[in-house]
Amino acid sequence: MHANKERLIRIGNAILSASRNELYLSMRFLDLALSSLGYEMNLNTSTIGTDGVNILYNPTYLKRQYLDDLVVLNRTYLHMLLHCMFRHEINRQNRDPVLWDMSCDIVVESILDTVEAKPVSMVVPMFREETYDRLRETLSVLTAEGIYRALEGEHIPYDQQINYHKYFHRDDHQFWGSDEKNENQQGGGETGTGSDKQKELSDKWTDISEKTQTNMETFYAEHGKEAGTLLQNILIENRERYDYRHFLRRFLSLREEIKVDPDSFDYAFYSYGLELYGNIPLLEPLEYQDNHKIHDFVIVIDTSDSCRDGTIQSFLAETRGILNQESLFSQDINLHIIQNDATVQMDTMLHSPEDFRQFSQNFVVKGYGGTDFRPAFDYVNRLIETGQLVDLKGLLYFTDGFGTYPKQRPPYETVFIFFRDQYQDTNVPPWAMKVILGPEELTEVKAHEY
Repeated sequence: MHANKERLIRIGNAILSASRNELYLSMRFLDLALSSLGYEMNLNTSTIGTDGVNILYNPTYLKRQYLDDLVVLNRTYLHMLLHCMFRHEINRQNRDPVLWDMSCDIVVESILDTVEAKPVSMVVPMFREETYDRLRETLSVLTAEGIYRALEGEHIPYDQQINYHKYFHRDDHQFWGSDEKNENQQGGGETGTGSDKQKELSDKWTDISEKTQTNMETFYAEHGKEAGTLLQNILIENRERYDYRHFLRRFLSLREEIKVDPDSFDYAFYSYGLELYGNIPLLEPLEYQDNHKIHDFVIVIDTSDSCRDGTIQSFLAETRGILNQESLFSQDINLHIIQNDATVQMDTMLHSPEDFRQFSQNFVVKGYGGTDFRPAFDYVNRLIETGQLVDLKGLLYFTDGFGTYPKQRPPYETVFIFFRDQYQDTNVPPWAMKVILGPEELTEVKAHEY
């Protein structure tokens, strides 16, 4: 019995090694990723899967798949590898697992269907093509998060779920988060062990993904066709996530406000004066203090065809919520919200938090033309020249990223705010800061009305 098990393990490992080597010869930019998964026989699955550390396989399935169609086995290997590189296992938390797994399988297969490397090249079934076309009606770039939200809003009939499983599913996802599951089932052990392992796994695959990105960018001209849309998706997944609140603080102006400053005098002398002279204190508190507040501020909204009303309103609501929560509005705020497509369509001036609240709730898009960022910057420069903006520290530009950028850096800091599902890093000038926001950052706060 033991000898038979050893033989099955030896055969299984040899099959996976052969598949890995074939993938490596066609896509050498994946060398680090391909060498990062071990092999382990596991009879808890009838097929094959990964936990991010090993590929766990049923030897019967592996032998049959190897003899039937090596291309399918190669695709399954690469399919699992992309799950790891995109951290699909880690990002599964707090989501519907069935819907998330389906979304991850769809996005991975959509990438593989563009790869022209011979070991994984197959004819794309009509059902998959139709699925991609339907999703791209609302998503310019297919990502697991975007597909998840798109499917979340649909009532997917059972027969449709069967088709999704038939055409996109390749590996067993039961091993995703297996360490955390085992720890919960055991009901003991070291506190935080599961989360520590998840973080360690996430860090490992983030590092592998970033190094693979570097390899692909270095040799992309050579491997463009073999890689398909893989580089584009890796760029999206590897983008640094920014704290939007941190960036808003970059535009604070140090301004004097009429407000009692309790820290500007010594209470001992103050009290002593009252005792000695009656109602005459020795020191009066200063009636002003320096606060970091936003005074002159500009938000430009890209109202071209590619930007959508709901996304813009979510951005405005989130920005307003942060400014109010952080008490960043000065008493005499001068906020310009400019709508621009290929030209400036409207400039709305707001002077209080209440003005901002009403504007964001009743926002109506003006534009839907092409995209040219330059008119908005020319317009803001004229406002500065005419004295309508005297203390402008920065400008936020909410856009999908497609358009003509100014060649010269403006005299104020500029942040381009990109929505994650739409953003592609094309032609963004080096002087501009970039912030990538996703649906989780653009969630309108409904618990309060600020």
